[in-house]
Amino acid sequence: MMLTAGALVLDAYVAGVPGRTPGKGVEETYAPAHPPGAPSIGLGRVRRGGPVLNLTGPEPASVRLPARTVALAFEDGPDPRWTPRLLDVLAEHGAKATFFAVGARIAENPALTRRIIAEGHEIGNHSYVHPDPAAVPGWRLRLELSLTQKALAGAAGVYTRLARPPYSSSPAVLTDAQLRAMRVMAGEGYLLVLTDLDAAGREGEESAGRDDAARGGEESAGRDGRETGRIVRAATPRAGRGAIVTMRGSGDDGGRTAEAVDRLLTRLAARGYRATTLTSALGMPPAHVAAGQTDRFVGTGLILAQHGATGFTAAMSWIMVAAAALTLLRLVLFLGLARTHARRARGGPARGGRAGVRRVPEWPAPPGVTVIVPAYNEEAGIAATVRSLVDTGHRGALEVIVVDDGSSDGTAAAVAALGLPRVRVIRQENGGKPAALNTGIAHASHDILVMVDGDTVFEPATIGNLVRPLADPTVGAVSGNTKVGNRGGMIGRWQHIEYVIGFNLDRRAFDLLGCMPTVPGAIGAFRRSALAAVGGLSGDTLAEDTDLTMAMCRDGWRVVYEETAPAWTEAPASLRQMWRQRYRWCYGTLQAMWKHRRAVVEPGPFGRRCLGYLTLFQVVLPLLAPVVDVMAVYGAAVGDPLPAVAVWAGFGLLQAVGGWYALRLDREPASVLWVLPLQQLVYRQLMYLVVIQSVVTAVLGARLHWQTIRREGTFSGGGPVPVPIPGPIPGPVPAPGPGPAATPDARAGSRRRRPRPAPGRAVPVSPGSGPDAS
Repeated sequence: MMLTAGALVLDAYVAGVPGRTPGKGVEETYAPAHPPGAPSIGLGRVRRGGPVLNLTGPEPASVRLPARTVALAFEDGPDPRWTPRLLDVLAEHGAKATFFAVGARIAENPALTRRIIAEGHEIGNHSYVHPDPAAVPGWRLRLELSLTQKALAGAAGVYTRLARPPYSSSPAVLTDAQLRAMRVMAGEGYLLVLTDLDAAGREGEESAGRDDAARGGEESAGRDGRETGRIVRAATPRAGRGAIVTMRGSGDDGGRTAEAVDRLLTRLAARGYRATTLTSALGMPPAHVAAGQTDRFVGTGLILAQHGATGFTAAMSWIMVAAAALTLLRLVLFLGLARTHARRARGGPARGGRAGVRRVPEWPAPPGVTVIVPAYNEEAGIAATVRSLVDTGHRGALEVIVVDDGSSDGTAAAVAALGLPRVRVIRQENGGKPAALNTGIAHASHDILVMVDGDTVFEPATIGNLVRPLADPTVGAVSGNTKVGNRGGMIGRWQHIEYVIGFNLDRRAFDLLGCMPTVPGAIGAFRRSALAAVGGLSGDTLAEDTDLTMAMCRDGWRVVYEETAPAWTEAPASLRQMWRQRYRWCYGTLQAMWKHRRAVVEPGPFGRRCLGYLTLFQVVLPLLAPVVDVMAVYGAAVGDPLPAVAVWAGFGLLQAVGGWYALRLDREPASVLWVLPLQQLVYRQLMYLVVIQSVVTAVLGARLHWQTIRREGTFSGGGPVPVPIPGPIPGPVPAPGPGPAATPDARAGSRRRRPRPAPGRAVPVSPGSGPDAS
């Protein structure tokens, strides 16, 4: 996290964020205008003097270039596109020049910097990211100069004695604020260089007498660079005088500058001028001095850090694009699949007018069903769960087995106190949820098994609708429609949206694609023979439901989703409880994916579709998704915030539309969508952190234990189910008939058979709680 923040901060600094023109690079930054005001005494002397200034003494000293001598000064480079062309033009004419380079560009182009020096040209300090010296504090200005020297030392092994303030022109237009900044620069030991002629369009000495309208036209032409001839005329000294000629050495003006330099040098040579470096023109020692080993090492580190930050930011930008594209692809794809699933399930017309009814065989008679409720410390809500199971509209034989897995509270006593028929309680030592379910399976009287969590309640029609798809002998398991019952608070609403948009919408798509990864522990129906074929439930993972479902899919069984079989579950009521639950879910899913990884190379689409989807959208995308948020904030801070805000708002709108449609499919009111923006800002980040923590835990090989969730007893009031699904239940329930004998057990096609282990064993139970107890 610290490295990410450091890389983004360094890249933002290099991008010239302070005073930056939106959408422009460092070399195109602008500075605020400085009011002219009344000049001070020292400023008056500077304005009347020459463009090369020594401000280290009590009085400013300045000097001008000798006659028929030109020092070409190129600003803002080195530019990897245009500086090589400028160097070629200078070499053709045998001319030398001075390059006032930006430190960040030196760090970006160290080889080009070395070439400038190797060909006999000079480099001056033009700050690191081109801020306005008059608008920044002294410490920032000194930092800019120091960083540039470090970059120059790392790139070419030298320092420079020359410096030019950004946004400066001729002495005649200097302001007091600029002079104060220049004194700070002089205090660092620099010889300061301004200009005589500014071919880039800023006002110089030779253009001082022009009227404002003409000057504005010249500056506009210089900036736009539409007429190379105009640049040449502006850069040509008059009456044989010597001059420092400033030109833009990078950006959009670079190509026009190179062409203008070629014509200018030809013209100057014809008039007897020589073009050389600034120090050579003034007869001074060279501008460069050798850098020390320490500064070379530090400079090399600075260059590497800047390259790393730039590369990291570019990679983050591409990751953001990839994550956004994956999110959009998933949303569009799954909404389309969910629409198709809903049409088929409800018998609506398919595309092209064809019937979309999914042909499901009918039971000859309602099958006998055993409902298994594993319970550990579920005293708060177990009574409501059992009552809802017994109060069913299913017309076949029914038994409810509650397996008390070593509870330390009154779970078993609460069930026994109900005195309900067809309910049995089995007590065993604590062995975990898979062991409790296997115990229930071993004691079940019927071949159709429904597994229910101890904090979940059913509607009267749930069991009948849930087991109906099992009339198809190829179906081994059915996932019900899990809903959040305690959705009153913000956390409950967030989880409600997640269940509808995330879980149930996904299950519709998985049903069509034949790659259901999970039949939730809250509600699922199973064929006993399918469970036996895969060896029952395993304790290898913390997501026993996902592990079991993947094993059944690999064994060739179809696993489907039944939207008309709702189950109301109690979701965690606090962030801490929710974190613990989702951490266990995510880590257990990773375990199941690893356990069944060979499914990718097995025949059939399950492994490639299911594991591919889970890897891409449940692991990789959540790991990358924070990049979208980080880069959105970064983009808003560094550049124009409107595009970043627009993209974020666009995705929020798309997710709202997808959420509205998912709620509509589930016959849920869309009024809950008002919490979606907050979910995106808070809840989504928490879920990403859960995935990151789970992946880190898995990579480190740490062992995560079962996370127990405190129950609040949401349904313990004994009232009706919170929000029943409106609308008729498809199809009448057939008349009663023989129970277990009507259970089809044939499986279509040839499937791999796995040995069936011994069923789960119940430990000795207390009197009155055995198989015959109610």
